[in-house]
Amino acid sequence: MMINHSSATEFYLLGFPGSQEIHHILFATFFFFYSVTLMGNTVIIVIVCVDKRLQSPMYFFLGHLSALEALTTSVIVPVMLWGLLLPGMQTISLAGCATQLFLYLALGTTEFALLGAMAVDRYVAVCNPLRYSIIMNSHACNWVVSVSWVFGFLSEIWPVYATFQLTFCKSNRLDHFYCDRGQLLKLSCDDTLFTEFVLFLMAVFIIVGSLAPTIVSYTYIISTILKIPTASGRRKAFSTCASHFTFVVLGYGSCLFLYVKPNQKQAAEYNKIVSLLISVLTPFLNPFIFTLRNDKVKEALRDGVKRYCQLFKD
Repeated sequence: MMINHSSATEFYLLGFPGSQEIHHILFATFFFFYSVTLMGNTVIIVIVCVDKRLQSPMYFFLGHLSALEALTTSVIVPVMLWGLLLPGMQTISLAGCATQLFLYLALGTTEFALLGAMAVDRYVAVCNPLRYSIIMNSHACNWVVSVSWVFGFLSEIWPVYATFQLTFCKSNRLDHFYCDRGQLLKLSCDDTLFTEFVLFLMAVFIIVGSLAPTIVSYTYIISTILKIPTASGRRKAFSTCASHFTFVVLGYGSCLFLYVKPNQKQAAEYNKIVSLLISVLTPFLNPFIFTLRNDKVKEALRDGVKRYCQLFKD
């Protein structure tokens, strides 16, 4: 006998536990993080576009990375903030849920591809400096960035489509602050084993695949830096890679814990913590990581502030 299951057409996001007072504190905290994230990443994008000293491949990639960080956090955080203000559970439609999940995964995949390209850029800059301007020309940089964006969005069409082909009949309550795929799989009354396995393989391909050129590049970079005879030369060479390396550790570390697992149905609290690292903390830290350790960016920021103050005085 066949059993008809009616699938959910909307979901309730349970968000964070606690009283309304705790929710207000969380709202103020996350709103501060979100505001600083948007302002910091926007400032980086603007100075990379207008300052001639930053017209190089490294900063061109940095501008796109900042745009990705601002977009990624904007896909998740406004919905989360609205949920913290509401007295009850937050409702999101099936289409809205699918759109949010697709944009979040697509932007994240684009970012991984771009981080791999940035690692190769640092490898060429440190290990082959005389040919750097020839290899990393404007055509090559535009091509790499375009491929990263196209790959990021195309690669996530099937995973999201496959997720929302499932029947969600167990419940329509998502124990998360956004439409998390692992929590969606928990609500399905279909057999999700094959889907989870394919999603796991795709996560391995995307995350580990983009991590491979990073590991290879930094192996050669470290080897080259260690061969530099002077300590000042080694510090200067390493300083050009330190910001990118720090960001790679933060970004890949969080996503490896969250996505590269055969079983996508992790505990909700674990998912929430790691998701906060990816969608709130990493985008928030991005401007500080790439400005505090970079003299050119700091100089460009100082000059920009001086010009703005001068215009305000005039």
